[in-house]
Amino acid sequence: MSTARIIPHDPKSTSELWASAPTGEKPAKVGTTRVFYNTPPKQLTALSSLGDGFEKKTGTAKREVVRKAVGSAVKAVKAIDGVKDVKIDASLDPHAAAVAAHLAQYSFTLKTSPTPSRFDPNLKEPIPEKLTLSPEQSSEEWDRGVVYAESQNFARTLMELPANIVTPTAFTERVKSAFAGVDNVEIFVRDEAWAEEKGMRTFLSVTHGTAEPAKLLEIHYKGAPSKNDTPVAFVGKGITFDSGGISLKPSAAMKLMRGDMGGAASVVSATLAIAKLKLPVNLITITPLTENLPGPSATKPGDIIYAMNGKTVEVDNTDAEGRLVLADAIYYASSEYKPHTLIDVATLTGAMDIALGDLYSGVFTTSDQLWDQLRVAGETEFDRFWRMPLDEDYGPQIYSSNADLCNTGGRPAGSCTAALFLKAFVEGIDGDEPSLKWAHIDIAGTMEVTRPTPYLEKGMTGRSVRGLIEYVRNLQ
Repeated sequence: MSTARIIPHDPKSTSELWASAPTGEKPAKVGTTRVFYNTPPKQLTALSSLGDGFEKKTGTAKREVVRKAVGSAVKAVKAIDGVKDVKIDASLDPHAAAVAAHLAQYSFTLKTSPTPSRFDPNLKEPIPEKLTLSPEQSSEEWDRGVVYAESQNFARTLMELPANIVTPTAFTERVKSAFAGVDNVEIFVRDEAWAEEKGMRTFLSVTHGTAEPAKLLEIHYKGAPSKNDTPVAFVGKGITFDSGGISLKPSAAMKLMRGDMGGAASVVSATLAIAKLKLPVNLITITPLTENLPGPSATKPGDIIYAMNGKTVEVDNTDAEGRLVLADAIYYASSEYKPHTLIDVATLTGAMDIALGDLYSGVFTTSDQLWDQLRVAGETEFDRFWRMPLDEDYGPQIYSSNADLCNTGGRPAGSCTAALFLKAFVEGIDGDEPSLKWAHIDIAGTMEVTRPTPYLEKGMTGRSVRGLIEYVRNLQ
């Protein structure tokens, strides 16, 4: 049986198929899926419950129910041997259905059996996904949803692949391959010598302990009617493996630090979607890429570094390296390209995981307008954000007796002090009429999910790719 049909089912509606199954929970919860064979012959049909009260739901709540129902059904169908072609009734919300279907199908592994892995870096030819997913009725909304989901899946892959495979150099090569053939894009890969010439010494201070060459990746997308239009800028933290450096992390769960380049993965993947969708904006995306290891030349606690903007930074803890690489990258992006908006994304602080868990990414911003735009985009895509305080009264925690700033502020309000540290390197946000709106998104809590959801497997999430794409799409 090689074909299947997926239908989101409203329990309030009449369905002979649904009614023919043994009764279970009443009413069925969202995502409860019942699979019927030979309906019609040689085809299976999967009905997935939309849950009680679906007819009363609207807007973002309704879209999320559709995602859960479609995602649950795709997972159920994927588990059945022999199914290849799947038609989905996406009429309730084609975009949400496409997103959920393609996110739910994704499952990362490098196991060699029972079938070869799609993610094997040694493959000569790509292996397609198990299922071919398509809507019963084509639409632009479905096609757009596919781009959103596939871009998020690209970020998930970058984050899941181990650090011996995704080095800073390999990261840039994978990104260049992903952008091959995409219009209006230029990619620049800067080396350590270039960064030294620019005075990016806080970035380079993190690179001293590793033998892997550091890179600074720039992606320039020119999609606006005029190539001279003021751009948006994305900056993403790209620590391809974070051991903590001299301030070594505990070994338990250190393997998850392969995903410490989640900010870089998110912004390049969002940029990929924005370019594929040909959104009418100019966008500069910058990711500083390095490992953080305790080598013989590694930066030591107590070292004082001169940043690109001239400020001195005392390194109190080498495991607070993310803000060091971001400091120079943010200053470079804001001073060199003078964007109207700069958004940086980083798996920056464990404190964010404690504060918000894996449901919301924390946002610190200088702009109420930018916060509203991100909030709406996040709610639309259920890639949700929560505004956190960016208060100068936290400043004394990151003051140093011997330097302008200290790279940690202690345990209290750790995410807030990290954001305030980054603010010191954003050019253009001062004064009564700042030329730049800035937001810092901390995805340390949303980097991974520790249990499956209706349309995500356990593992790296690729957030906040969809929220960023939707934010830019809404700028039109």
